[in-house]
Amino acid sequence: MRKSITIISGLPRSGTSMIMQTLKAGGMSIATDGKRKPDEGNPKGYLEIESIIDKLKADPEYVFDFEGKVLKVIAYGLQYLPPGNYLTIYVDRNIEEVLDSMEKMMSATDKEREETKKSFLKLNEKTKAEISQRKDMKVLFVNYNQILSNPRQHLRKIHRFLQDKNLDLDKMVEAVDKSLYRQ
Repeated sequence: MRKSITIISGLPRSGTSMIMQTLKAGGMSIATDGKRKPDEGNPKGYLEIESIIDKLKADPEYVFDFEGKVLKVIAYGLQYLPPGNYLTIYVDRNIEEVLDSMEKMMSATDKEREETKKSFLKLNEKTKAEISQRKDMKVLFVNYNQILSNPRQHLRKIHRFLQDKNLDLDKMVEAVDKSLYRQ
């Protein structure tokens, strides 16, 4: 039996970095290569492995390098995870806010926005259905907006889900920075 890998996932700009930050603050070991530096779009950092999806496509077994750690893999990349032992936290966020956040990072037209919205909604529903059916994956669905509105209540659910006795809930809550919330 393989050690579990905690996966943080969701659509791009859904709040996955915030969840990574809370888990790091709480004391979990985070998988990051430090290549993508904090920037205006994510001033506390992305906490990710660069090109993780490409690496998983080329060698699905690569994921097992992160046993016992927390790894961020956006929704699209979950399909490349081989059978294993996963604790997955899937972050949902209001789709209009996801799109607003993306537009701040890159320029897009209204036509592109509508196409992106349709694609993202389809991807989100498909991914959530698929991961709910996986026998090797325990899944907790969380909502970014709810975490911001009541961090302790919603991070407590993550704390219970992970069943990590050493995870510090108070430090997780402190890591939620509501001042970074932008629509």
